[in-house]
Amino acid sequence: MKARKSSGLSLFLYKHNTLKNSKNISLKKIFALIDCNSFYASCEKVFSPRLENKPVVVLSNNDGCVISRSKEAKEIGIKMGEPAFHMTDIIEKNNVAVFSSNFALYGDMSNRVMEILNNFSSDIEIYSIDEAFLEISGMNIKDYEAYGHKIRNTVLQWTGIPVSVGISTTKTLAKVANHLAKKHDAFNGVMDLTNSNDFEKALKLTPVNDIWGIGWQFSKFLKEQNILNALDLSKMNDSWIRKHLHIVGLRTVEELRGKPCISMESNPPGKKGITHSRSFGTAVTEYSILEEAVSTFTSRCAEKLRKQNSYVTVITVFVMTNRFSDDPKYVNFKTLHITTPTNNTPELIEHAAKLLKLLFKKGYRYKKAGVMFTELIPATHEQLSFWDNIDRSKQKKIMPVLDRITATMGKDVVKYAIQGTHRRWKLRQEKLSKKFTTKWDELLEIDLDKI
Repeated sequence: MKARKSSGLSLFLYKHNTLKNSKNISLKKIFALIDCNSFYASCEKVFSPRLENKPVVVLSNNDGCVISRSKEAKEIGIKMGEPAFHMTDIIEKNNVAVFSSNFALYGDMSNRVMEILNNFSSDIEIYSIDEAFLEISGMNIKDYEAYGHKIRNTVLQWTGIPVSVGISTTKTLAKVANHLAKKHDAFNGVMDLTNSNDFEKALKLTPVNDIWGIGWQFSKFLKEQNILNALDLSKMNDSWIRKHLHIVGLRTVEELRGKPCISMESNPPGKKGITHSRSFGTAVTEYSILEEAVSTFTSRCAEKLRKQNSYVTVITVFVMTNRFSDDPKYVNFKTLHITTPTNNTPELIEHAAKLLKLLFKKGYRYKKAGVMFTELIPATHEQLSFWDNIDRSKQKKIMPVLDRITATMGKDVVKYAIQGTHRRWKLRQEKLSKKFTTKWDELLEIDLDKI
């Protein structure tokens, strides 16, 4: 009897484990990370065929520092974050094409790329303006690498934007695969890490500072412990990881080992803080001009606040002079805790203007200003003040109308008088390309006689 019971139990466990294992295999998660290569520079190249195989760089606000480089620009030694005035010689010597930031163009091209990616998976997480995760589990894909090339070729054909594709069983490993696909030409832009044969080799080729979720301080610490790459990190003891990298670090390590710990976020949580700041094209000395800028920044923050359906409870305004000039220096900020949380633009502009009056001092040449919204709460958690005398029901009807006008007609079509009309504080954008895809009068023109 005992032998028969044991035999029956063994058979049951065998069948149970077999079914369990086969179920795990069928439910195995597969993630793809699609990352646009040198996105801002690539957008500029799309509308200027003459730039094919030529070095291209895009500069930050006020044409300050390099924020995007084409592959050719990287090869001649141009570094990310390098000030434009340091590169005069290398730009002239190599005939580098230099552009001011054209965020209207980049944002629209990003939307086009993301719409295409929606065709390859219904489960998409837009991670940034030039990156998105797709979950492609259970889609009956026989060859993930071939699927990656299909994604890559489609995006390139329909938008002109080159992308790299990394595929694996966790989001962190998909990041690793994407980094290698972008860095090594042998992969032709796509790397599939679902095959365990390449697993350890890929981890070994990934320095700790390139691991998603490992910041600068942690990577410095790990290198001091002689943990130099992702493979080294994946083999560390869990208790050691938890002690030094905490629970978030352990989650990253588990992902490196192939265990999914970071789920897809199709609707990412709202931001915990919103900031809008700009350096001015020329130094500002008049209060009225500074007020126009701060009011405009506040309006932008309020739009973002409503977009994520939040209210703000703390607003901060800051101003500063140019730290690199010989002019007198002044940096200061003021903060206000709002009695009744709101996302109403005119109300927030009024708060910001009051703070600016407390900050402004005559005799200084202001180079930068900004507005910060912090301690955000969901709009569903609205709590009115007993002393509040504003008709908020009316505001809630007006703001969505203004947002729809802005979305349809463009920014500043309707704005508040305090924001001014001339934008005398505007950025210096001497090398700005056209808004080829968002303005009728700036559509690409083709001279048929030259074809």
